[in-house]
Amino acid sequence: MTEDRISHYLCIGCPLGCRLEVEEDARDTIVEVRGWSCKKGERYGRQEHTDPRRMVTTTVGIDGATLARLPVKTSQPVPKDQVREVCRLLRTLKVAAPVRMGDVVLADIAGSGADVVATRDLT
Repeated sequence: MTEDRISHYLCIGCPLGCRLEVEEDARDTIVEVRGWSCKKGERYGRQEHTDPRRMVTTTVGIDGATLARLPVKTSQPVPKDQVREVCRLLRTLKVAAPVRMGDVVLADIAGSGADVVATRDLT
């Protein structure tokens, strides 16, 4: 007889910060998500267990602007195992001013489907 496995997560879907338990059977199928107070928690537990993703927020170099660095973020969460690659690529990226908040400075980074967008205007 095989036992179900239980993984623990802290939900970041809302300010409550619920402690989640995700129970998985021997076939790696999610049996139940416990501990959530809202539907976001249940969705987050399933997502985090099967395909964890993270937003990447950082800065990139910019030429011809009043500041030397431009704050950017990914347009959507990227797979957690691609975060280091995304950061490595962004470390070498240099854009030219002017840039407006929301401008895509790099499309489909690392084949993740996420664009890198400026989070402020820089001229």
